[in-house]
Amino acid sequence: MTWQKYQLDNTISKTSEVLTLCRTERGIIEINTNSLAIPIKLDNQTKGYVFHGHGKLLLDTIVETEEGAIGKPVDREINEPFIMLGNTEEIQRHLNAASTEEMTKMGYENEQDFMTKAEDLFDQFLGQGRTHKHQCCGNNHGFIFAFSNKTGGLDLLIVNGSNLVYKADDTVFVSNKNKVVMKTLDKVVLLHNGRSFAIRK
Repeated sequence: MTWQKYQLDNTISKTSEVLTLCRTERGIIEINTNSLAIPIKLDNQTKGYVFHGHGKLLLDTIVETEEGAIGKPVDREINEPFIMLGNTEEIQRHLNAASTEEMTKMGYENEQDFMTKAEDLFDQFLGQGRTHKHQCCGNNHGFIFAFSNKTGGLDLLIVNGSNLVYKADDTVFVSNKNKVVMKTLDKVVLLHNGRSFAIRK
């Protein structure tokens, strides 16, 4: 892994339509029209965004075993600011300048109010000093998402082709073409080439 420095831009845009930020065979992330967006820059190139709008996260995190289906899907409304790192080329075509009215609708008094909220989330994700220890996956069309959770931490979703990693407070789910691993508070389930194994803690 390489250490790369990212920084927030000082421009605020809004989405001009409903955007699909990421779609895989296991799920989809969408965000609605008029969602706010602040670019995340690396060497003056946009590598991601801090978004705030109304959207949804749907993931198939069910493991089919010989004993039946284990787990439950992720069906989550997104109403808090979140981070996306990855390929931004298509997204940039669907962004316009945001007005004070759009910021007010999302609960902010002004631009600086949203910038401060985005900075807090950004620093929480990337850590003190604005360094991020994962190589940016935008070059190979992968994505990293970070969502605030109810315990004050971040749930992470990493997607790269058919590979997917989802880490929440109570679940870790890892999937690729022929293997699935799910770890919950009380069990670990492994599916490999059609064979499944479950271990209770």
